[in-house]
Amino acid sequence: MLKTVQIGDKEVLFKSSGAIPHIYRRRFGRDIFIDMDQLQKNIKAQKGGAVLPPESLEMFECLAYCFAKHADPSVPEEIEDWLSQFEILDIYNILPELIDMWKTENKTTSSLKKKGGQ
Repeated sequence: MLKTVQIGDKEVLFKSSGAIPHIYRRRFGRDIFIDMDQLQKNIKAQKGGAVLPPESLEMFECLAYCFAKHADPSVPEEIEDWLSQFEILDIYNILPELIDMWKTENKTTSSLKKKGGQ
């Protein structure tokens, strides 16, 4: 799935596919499923008044970078070089787009094989 998101004065193309967990693990040595779950929990807690932990911002930056690099191979090899092109990377505007792409890409398409406790 491809999606263009406006970040400041730039349009950034993001791509989600089955390759994202591998790209994320290879680049950052972390499990995207665990990080995405933790990030969503931290965002929900923050809406209740909790402070967003710094590691959530780092996870978000890593996720956004992987989605962007997957969509556009010309994205710089270093995350710092990619991040430096933005005045601000607004987690509250961009993360919902990435989560939507992630959920759409990871919907279960198979049906249950066993029925009635067999």
